[in-house]
Amino acid sequence: MTEQPARQFNHWRRYLTGIAYRMLGSVSEAEDVVQDAYLRWHAVDHLSVNDVRAYLTTIISRLCLDHLRGAQRQREVYVGPWLPEPLVETLDAPEDPEALASDVSFALMLALERLSPLERATFLLHDVFGLDFKQVAVSLERSETSCRQLASRARKKLHAARPRYQVATGEHSQLTQRFFEAARSGDVTELKVLLSENATLHTDGGGKRVAARRLIIGAEKISRFFAGLARKSASSSPCWVNPVIANGLPGWLTIEQDGLPQIMMLDIADSRIQALYVVRNPDKLRHIVKN
Repeated sequence: MTEQPARQFNHWRRYLTGIAYRMLGSVSEAEDVVQDAYLRWHAVDHLSVNDVRAYLTTIISRLCLDHLRGAQRQREVYVGPWLPEPLVETLDAPEDPEALASDVSFALMLALERLSPLERATFLLHDVFGLDFKQVAVSLERSETSCRQLASRARKKLHAARPRYQVATGEHSQLTQRFFEAARSGDVTELKVLLSENATLHTDGGGKRVAARRLIIGAEKISRFFAGLARKSASSSPCWVNPVIANGLPGWLTIEQDGLPQIMMLDIADSRIQALYVVRNPDKLRHIVKN
């Protein structure tokens, strides 16, 4: 590839990665798809391309749709709750308004899983990335009318899943620390104080590490779950702990007693924890540990 087309692609690489991650929920798969798009761009007659962004969007969208259809079949037999691969920032990292992790909430990513591949693609391209329906129609090889209908259905399904939190500072930082200590010690009374009555716990072990096979709902059940974990472990303290922001949520990246990583994130609203996301599947944490 000549220098100019390579520069053009790299200029839009972050944008393409954003589309791919939101479509697939996987950092590693998004990187693979972007690399595939790069190879396809290499074979293009670049002088015939009038709008590089639109052309690359079409490539990445079609690659993601193909990949997502296959991924949906895999998730039908996935062991336990499925969670996206987390995007992690350290608390002392300089603020980057364009960082992918800053605006991709787990609540929204899980809600996107309820959409069909075409609904998901249409919503993301139009509502998130700002393409007009004419461009979306070209990218997805559908009519504009069809794309408008797909986006409308997607919005209705996603209405309750829009992000409602802010990055943890001050009170939220104290709350997350209190929860971390209570969960590790099994302090049921403290856990109940910190959790909302209808809180949900999502644990993703992918069949490779011990995790709850279903969502755990309610402060009482979640508190008993963590108390049980504390009793079963001879030493509930992790080998290594690092507070992080993951997909805009406060949490901790830890190395557990088995030597494997884990990440826990808290979704906080009205000074209570509304949802907890625990990713234990080591395949989903490789991109974090290697960095």
